Amino acid sequence: MSTKTSVSPSEFELVSGLEIHVQLNTQSKIFSSDSAAFGAKPNEHISAVSLALPGALPKLNREVVAKAARMGLALNCNINQVNYFDRKNYFYADLPKGYQITQDNKPICQNGFINVTLGSGEEKRIGINRIHLEEDAGKSLHDQDDRYSYVDLNRAGVPLIEIVTEPDIRSAEEASLLLTEIRKLVRHLDVSDGNMEEGSLRCDANISIRKVGAIEFGTRCEVKNLNSIRNVRRAIDFEFGRQKEVVLSGGSIVQSTLTFDADKGTTAPMRSKEEANDYRYFPDPDLAPVHISDEWLAQLKFDMPALPQEIAKKLVADYGVSTSEATMLAEDHDLLQYFNDALEFVNNKKNLVNWLTGPIRALLNEKEIGIADFKVIPEQLADVINMVDDKQITQQVALQQLLPELLKAPAVNVLELAAKLNLLIVDNGDELSAFVDEVLTRYQAQVEAYKKGKKGVLGLFVGDVMKLAKGKADPQKINQLLQDKLK
Repeated sequence: MSTKTSVSPSEFELVSGLEIHVQLNTQSKIFSSDSAAFGAKPNEHISAVSLALPGALPKLNREVVAKAARMGLALNCNINQVNYFDRKNYFYADLPKGYQITQDNKPICQNGFINVTLGSGEEKRIGINRIHLEEDAGKSLHDQDDRYSYVDLNRAGVPLIEIVTEPDIRSAEEASLLLTEIRKLVRHLDVSDGNMEEGSLRCDANISIRKVGAIEFGTRCEVKNLNSIRNVRRAIDFEFGRQKEVVLSGGSIVQSTLTFDADKGTTAPMRSKEEANDYRYFPDPDLAPVHISDEWLAQLKFDMPALPQEIAKKLVADYGVSTSEATMLAEDHDLLQYFNDALEFVNNKKNLVNWLTGPIRALLNEKEIGIADFKVIPEQLADVINMVDDKQITQQVALQQLLPELLKAPAVNVLELAAKLNLLIVDNGDELSAFVDEVLTRYQAQVEAYKKGKKGVLGLFVGDVMKLAKGKADPQKINQLLQDKLK
């Protein structure tokens, strides 16, 4: 009979590690020329190899090896220049061969790490145990017929890397930040689109608890197939609480495989799990060992792009922008490319960053599009920014009137369009002075308040003068005119 323990819940700590499956964005599958594209009709992208017909032999896709190595380099791993494939034997209805080709004893990458920055500002290092290559299984469909399950083998043979972390994670926050960084990296390196909704990025979380200060690990449970960063956080938080509750009530944790119910926010057993699975791994006799030559590895290292953290530091140093602006730019591959394309045309580089991370990003969010779908080309945006800086047009008019028109006619000359739309600032001192006089006459009480020290009303005056000028006036010039007349 179980009895409650006197141990406090706060005396336990979380111990977790993630197994992150990344679907590589190669055109063809890992061991055949079948298309690896997502979204085809069921069983459209199959062949003798995908179907595992007798006599069909696998042939390794070289690009798969290159993408895995690239990811390993980004995660500070050792690259095993000689690695090989193994057969992992288990039965699933959507695994045609009855075994999966994967890597066991000698994976392509080992012993790496990644640093994540916590909300407190503290930097946490999480070890990467290994990255191995493997093929994906097909997909069973259980909702197409009342009597049968159908199998779609389009996904069978699509290349995967599995990133296995060390059990270094101590909070749901660390897990979600790690997964966020991995998703940024796979996109930045053009390894995968990282789309969790389409299954390009999937995650299993191994979770256990132990008393704070203990060295031995507790019994772990594995939560399978978490398909969003939010759900990874929720599943870890719930399972941590559940395991503490079990131990505090006198029970013990049973090693098991769990599923996560996203609607309820709870975990539930799929099956109990023994200490070791008898997968009967052995080297695949149909595939030769993979040899990564010194020359090829040197080329892979040479071709590695700068990583987001390095890019962000350089942006701060070169252009004096804030760390948050630099990070936002560095972590969005398409936005960074747009920035680089606009650089040679813009006069003030810092202002380009400010526009892209401020008003342009807000505009993209409003339209629910990415910068890749933005119809205003980099050179045109640079022209708009230069015109604002040169006081040819106000920023408000540029954002509210000029950019929308550019979106309709993306090939037009920016200055010519602004002139045609009558948006350029009119430098008519007499007309502007008349507008100032009109506003001051309208607000006699506020003028008296200003003269008595209530300087905040100046903004009211500037705003009304701008309205009379239909936005085509320099706010600084209006400000100066007002101050001169209010003396």
